[in-house]
Amino acid sequence: MSAALIFVHGSGDSRRIWREQTAYFSGAQAIDLPGHGQRADTLPTSASVADYARSVHDCISNELRIERPIIAGHSLGGAIALQMGLDEDKRPGGLILIGTGARLRVHPALLEEAERAPEQAKIHLTELGTTEEHFSKIGRAVLEEREQESLFRLHRDLAACDRFDVMSRLADIDLPVLIICGAQDRLTPVKYSEYLHQHIAHSRLVVVERAGHYVMREQPGAVNEAIERWLSEG
Repeated sequence: MSAALIFVHGSGDSRRIWREQTAYFSGAQAIDLPGHGQRADTLPTSASVADYARSVHDCISNELRIERPIIAGHSLGGAIALQMGLDEDKRPGGLILIGTGARLRVHPALLEEAERAPEQAKIHLTELGTTEEHFSKIGRAVLEEREQESLFRLHRDLAACDRFDVMSRLADIDLPVLIICGAQDRLTPVKYSEYLHQHIAHSRLVVVERAGHYVMREQPGAVNEAIERWLSEG
């Protein structure tokens, strides 16, 4: 596949989470979601994944002026990618779904903490999102990249995830899809990725050992190689 590669981050993160991928793939771009990193907030307080998908599509079409790129999304970003794959007017050239699922329920206690104390919630998410082996180095690096703007939107991000459910629509996706998951992912377990693979016709599943939810930072080499192989064979 020769389409442009666009990376979309997850809840409470920014485009900086993709630094290992944008450094590896020539021409690849990572974008900030509205209210995250350097992007102004254009979404309502109770935004849905469909709202996020519209904003990503507008950014790609109007700012980057790219037609039918491959959308690589992590967690919430993966939900956004799935939504774009289902929307006729936003359909990309392919999807890379990393640490995500067709339904993304969030524990009520975590939602409450994200609203009341987003910095603490982000710490808890990152602790859960990395393996014990990698937290002292990778997890702390992720936390050090926190941007206040992104933290302010953490509750909205997680609430959008909590309402997201396209389990019954996966058969409608007729795009090439690569699914990547860390073998020790506690936030979006391997069974989420297996479900995606079982219900999306043109999909490939790669489970990466010694990695959790932040698989693209814990095992960037394995993730980059999986993406590169899939692109070359597509």
